[in-house]
Amino acid sequence: MSEQSKILETDILISGGGVAGLTAAAAFGSAGFTTICVDPTPPVTEEGASGADMRSTAFLHPSRGVLEASGLWMRLAPHAAPLQIMRIIDAGGEEHEARLTRDFDAADLSDEPFGWNFPNWLLRREMVAHLAEIPQVDFRPGVATTGLVTRESGAEVTLSDGTHVRARLVMAADGRYSFVREAAGIGIKTVRYGQKALAFSVTHPIPHGNVSTEIHRSGGPFTLVPLPDRDGSPSSAIVWMERAAEAERLAALPVEEFEAAMMERSTGLLGPLKLVTRRAVWPMMTQIADRFSAQRVALIAEAAHVIPPIGAQGLNMSLADLTFLLKLAEEDPAHLGEAKMLDAYHRRRWPEVKAREIGIDLLNRASMVEARPLRDLRAGVLGALYSLKPVRKTLMRAGLGVR
Repeated sequence: MSEQSKILETDILISGGGVAGLTAAAAFGSAGFTTICVDPTPPVTEEGASGADMRSTAFLHPSRGVLEASGLWMRLAPHAAPLQIMRIIDAGGEEHEARLTRDFDAADLSDEPFGWNFPNWLLRREMVAHLAEIPQVDFRPGVATTGLVTRESGAEVTLSDGTHVRARLVMAADGRYSFVREAAGIGIKTVRYGQKALAFSVTHPIPHGNVSTEIHRSGGPFTLVPLPDRDGSPSSAIVWMERAAEAERLAALPVEEFEAAMMERSTGLLGPLKLVTRRAVWPMMTQIADRFSAQRVALIAEAAHVIPPIGAQGLNMSLADLTFLLKLAEEDPAHLGEAKMLDAYHRRRWPEVKAREIGIDLLNRASMVEARPLRDLRAGVLGALYSLKPVRKTLMRAGLGVR
């Protein structure tokens, strides 16, 4: 029997090799489950390469546990930029200047920072290298999931290279347009905002001081997230959300004009911002699957839920999916992928994600407002919430996903 025609047996087939899928492969492989991870697009692991992911990811404190257990944290820690303070600035007055600044300091909760930030291309580089060291993991870049048939006894998956895989559990980590979700017959609800986000990195003369800053005016937040120094200069990742037409206009500006626009939108907080990477643009939406599980299938990450990049929630929700799914698997490995386990996963994660989705949706709509009276109202609400210490602590704990 040829290599392509024989059936491979595995505990878990992960469809999708983005940051969430690679983390899942490391976590389940390190826990002793045989794991095959496939992705149609080989990961781009160099910043300057075509197709490199210009976004950055902040792993919030609760996500660190799964990274440590999978052995990833040791590789990632040397590249981390800690996030000690989350700063919110309202610049919704007549001029592009801060009229209200509020800091949420991790020291109010613990001795640890809120989280740690990394460029996505670097995460892929380190994660792919780590998977090669885990005997239970078979990572197959350049291979897509093309067929799925499930039964009570297991799932049969067809891959684009002709391989057939029999798995006890199929994890869909294949993004917002998930093939596995559709093949499993799970519907989705999508809300589009008419917004796009630009993602890129900059250097600046004023150190960021490990402060992550969201600046609100209109169109969406302008967020500066600390990165390690770059060639001796302080550096930050930026996500700049705007109405779609404005985002496209900004993305097409000559570099000098774009840097001038950045300087104005940032209120000059860190001095002149110098663009040091290309600009990536992607559309904003909120999306949630009708269910997070089906027969022998679990949805995680953007196959299950998509939210705008506010408050570093996206990937951390994905890692919360993974953490709970791994807990269920380790508690009862003999029944991996069976209905009882997957129903428990859906019942726990779907309501938590839905509540967080509602909150992020409201925050995004508030950040988009154009009318001055509504911008004034937004500033007033922010000031009132911050002034009450118990409320401030509750908001910080909720932002971290602490139960």
